Amino acid sequence: MVKSLPKRSDVKVEETWNLQDLFATEEDYHAAIVALEASVDAFAEKFNGKITDATSVTDALKGYEAIYEQIVPIGTYTSLSSSTDQTDDAAQMRASKYGSTAAKINSKLSFVDSELAELPVETLKEAMQQCADFKNYLEKLIRQKKHQLHPEVEKTLAAFSSTFNGPYGLYNTTKMVDMAFDDFEADGQSYPLSYVSFEGDWESEADTTKRRAAFKAFSATLKDYQHTTAKTYDMHLQIEKTTADVRGYDTIFDYLLFNQEVDKSMYDRQIDLITKELAPHMRKYAKLLQKIHGLDKMTFADLKIPLDPTYEPTITIEESKQYIDNALAIMGDDYLNMVNRSYEERWIDFAQNKGKSTGAFCSSPYGNHPYILISWTGSMEDVFVLAHELGHAGHFYNANREQNIFNARPSLYFIEAPSTMNEMLVANHLLKNSDDPKFKRWVISSIVARTYYHNFVTHLLEAAYQRKVYERIDAGGSVNATILNDLKRSVLEEFWGEDVDISEGAELTWMRQPHYYMGLYPYTYSAGLTISTQVSKRILAEGQSAVDDWLEVLQTGGTKSPADLAKMAGVDITTDQPLRDTIAYIGELIDQLVVLTEEIEAGE
Repeated sequence: MVKSLPKRSDVKVEETWNLQDLFATEEDYHAAIVALEASVDAFAEKFNGKITDATSVTDALKGYEAIYEQIVPIGTYTSLSSSTDQTDDAAQMRASKYGSTAAKINSKLSFVDSELAELPVETLKEAMQQCADFKNYLEKLIRQKKHQLHPEVEKTLAAFSSTFNGPYGLYNTTKMVDMAFDDFEADGQSYPLSYVSFEGDWESEADTTKRRAAFKAFSATLKDYQHTTAKTYDMHLQIEKTTADVRGYDTIFDYLLFNQEVDKSMYDRQIDLITKELAPHMRKYAKLLQKIHGLDKMTFADLKIPLDPTYEPTITIEESKQYIDNALAIMGDDYLNMVNRSYEERWIDFAQNKGKSTGAFCSSPYGNHPYILISWTGSMEDVFVLAHELGHAGHFYNANREQNIFNARPSLYFIEAPSTMNEMLVANHLLKNSDDPKFKRWVISSIVARTYYHNFVTHLLEAAYQRKVYERIDAGGSVNATILNDLKRSVLEEFWGEDVDISEGAELTWMRQPHYYMGLYPYTYSAGLTISTQVSKRILAEGQSAVDDWLEVLQTGGTKSPADLAKMAGVDITTDQPLRDTIAYIGELIDQLVVLTEEIEAGE
């Protein structure tokens, strides 16, 4: 039975994260902002208009680096304290106020890149030789040179940065504050509904009547907000299109892929190959679900049900630590120490409460430890999700320690590889420790239904839909709820074909995903999982040498391109072979599920 969510003030403190590691008191937080503003003013006074040669370049970047190290904890504290309760007026006001402060700071600092971009390439290369720490930053700036605008324009755009982020804030407010779900009825019983309970419980509820009724009620509330949400999204898209045009990119795709350091062919390949070649495997999986559950028809509302709900253990937070420790032990003592500290020192926010952001994420502030948000429901899915977020944490725990603040973060294309790697390690560990067909089927179905479905289907279909949206925007168009619903439905129907009935309300799935406000992010999940699938196979086959290579990749941070990082780990993503191998592997897992099901049914 799903219960109504408590207020944030009523949850157990030990299930919340400890933001005092960032700032012990509110006074410390405000004092840090005052100190930051003073640092920015002093820095601007010292360097504005005076970055003229290689020596002043390196001196300015050293000062700039120090300022960014001041900015990070403030921005992190502001964001995290509002993400756990969007109904907390004080946290929301703090976030809004800091957004304005950050915009002013960005405007004051915009001269740095402007002045660097106006210097001859030879001067920038000389600065790289003087101080190798800034080589990566300056190489990226040289790439960016032709898209850099007049200094006064850059300063003005930076001043508007808070306003340009407005649509994302409005999306979250609509979703987490205004949107209220009525109880729904099934078989004469009434049940409470919320964003968190739908995505964490009802969507995978084994009882078909309850699950479909929850989906219908959830979709009905989404529908009430579709026009506001579509208008919010269109505002965001038009800002991106205008920015791409103003900065002289040929297309909006070129603009959004520029910092990912991949070309459009790699982006298109990920979407096209999976849509075409994975679909038959996933349709087979859908038919297997339908058969096992005895469903009259397979609908979109049924795709998240577990293969064997009777074999779904409830897992406590403490038990999750044991699973994860055992699975990630192969990564070595230092990595495991990071995992154990995350539990012991309250780096993780487990609580379920009203107003908390949906889903899960990891924030890894430079100079501090990572923070993870998750709403713990006690399912095996939570263990995989937590392992995933600990993968992000382990990545930046390593990269932040080895690299400076400008070099720590890799391309978005690579960002999901370390996280999905941990999911693979959990799955491999579980498979290795039992020969029982029911347990094996449960583990394999967990890999298919969680790791691969989430990253290769849910996010990939988001990416296919997102590409259609951007093609429309790039041609000078705009979107509304009707257009977005049609585009989403067409993508779902193309992938699932005749095998899954796309229930009414499925087209509103675009309203659920904050990733659309983060550029071309959704497709990178499958890109990351393609890399991690191949590396996890190497770890299974080769052991320590493959682990050592992977740890070196994590420590390299953003000093290499995604293709070079993958190459360090033994994967060549410049070809389609790793992706085809991964799709074939998913097909093999689904075939194993079919065989194991026949074996289990024959023995019953």
